[in-house]
Amino acid sequence: MSVSLGELAVRFGCELRGDPATSIERVATLANADARSLAFLANPRYRAQLTDTRAAAVVTTAADAPGCKAALLVCENPYATYARIAALLHPPPPLAPGVHPTAIVAASARIDPSAEVGAYATIGERVSIGARAFIGPHCHVDAGVNLATDVRLTAHVTLGPAVQIGARSVLQPGAVIGADGFGFAPEKRTWLKVPQVGSVRVGADVEVGANTTIDRGAIEDTVIEEGVKLDNLIMIGHNVHIGAHTAIAACTGISGSVSIGRRCMIGGMVGIAGHLSVADDVVITAKSSVSHSITSPGVYSSTLPTEEAHAWRRLVARFKRSGVLEERLRRLERAAGTKAAPQEPAEEDHD
Repeated sequence: MSVSLGELAVRFGCELRGDPATSIERVATLANADARSLAFLANPRYRAQLTDTRAAAVVTTAADAPGCKAALLVCENPYATYARIAALLHPPPPLAPGVHPTAIVAASARIDPSAEVGAYATIGERVSIGARAFIGPHCHVDAGVNLATDVRLTAHVTLGPAVQIGARSVLQPGAVIGADGFGFAPEKRTWLKVPQVGSVRVGADVEVGANTTIDRGAIEDTVIEEGVKLDNLIMIGHNVHIGAHTAIAACTGISGSVSIGRRCMIGGMVGIAGHLSVADDVVITAKSSVSHSITSPGVYSSTLPTEEAHAWRRLVARFKRSGVLEERLRRLERAAGTKAAPQEPAEEDHD
C-alpha cells in the first residue's frame, strides 16, 4: 500500500514540512528507514539518529524537528500518530468469510456469515460469533461463548464455557480465557477442589497477549473492562476485576479476588497478593511485590535496583545486621537516659 504525505497529514491532523506528493509504503526505525519509509521519534534516547536517518519522513514534535533533513509530520503525540499510520500502511489480512472444512461446529452455534472460522477450530454448543469475527486455526471455543463484532482469535486460543469477548478485542496465540481458577479447600491435610462456576467477561477493545491466562470466577465472573491491554505470559486469577484502560506488562501474576482500578500501569513481573484492591491511576514498577491494598493514585515500587555484586553482598549483610544494630542503639539510649524517637511506620502501611 502506498500513501502520500499530503494524505497522511490531512487524515491524521499533522503539520507537514515537506513535499505532499512524497509516497510512503511502509514504516521503519530511524536507523533502518529508506526513501519509501516513514519513521518516528518519541523517545529522546534516539534523537541522535534523527539527523542521519534516510527515512522519507519522520513523525515528531515541533521541539524535536530542528536538525532533521527528512520531511516531517509534526504533531503533539508522535507515537500515537505513528500507530495510526502503521495500521493504515500495514492492515491485517482480509477475512475469508466462512467455515473451513476441517473446523468442527456444533449444530446450535450461530456464526455470522461475514465471520471466518479457521482450520481445525472447534465451536461448541450455543456459541454466538458476531460479524467479521476471526477464529484462527486450532482455536477452541467452548459452549455458550459469545464473541462480539470484529473479535480476533489469532491461533490456538482457548475460551472456556460462557466466556464473553467484547467488540474489536484481540487474543494472541495460546491465550486461555476461562480455565478453572485455583480453588481448593483444605481438609485433613488434603485438598478438596472447589467448583468454579463463574466465567469471564472481557470488554471491548481489549488485547490479551500470547500465553496469557485468565481464570474463570469461582462464583461470580472474572471481569476485564474495556480497553485493557495485557502483555504476554500474564496470570490473572479467579474473580479478579481489572478496570478500563489499564495496561499490564509481561510475567505479572495477579492472585484471586484482586480489584485493579482504571488507567493503571503495572510493570513486568509484578506480584499482587489475593483479595487486595488497587486504586485508579496507579503505576507499579517492575518486579514489585504488592502485599497490601493501594488506596491512592501514584507510583509504587518495592524492588531494589541492580548493584555491582560485591556492593550488593555488603548491602545484604547490612540488612541482616539491622535488627542487632537497632537493639544496640536502644540500649545506649536507655543507658544515656535519652528518649528514643518514635518508630516510623513501615512503608507498606502507606499503601
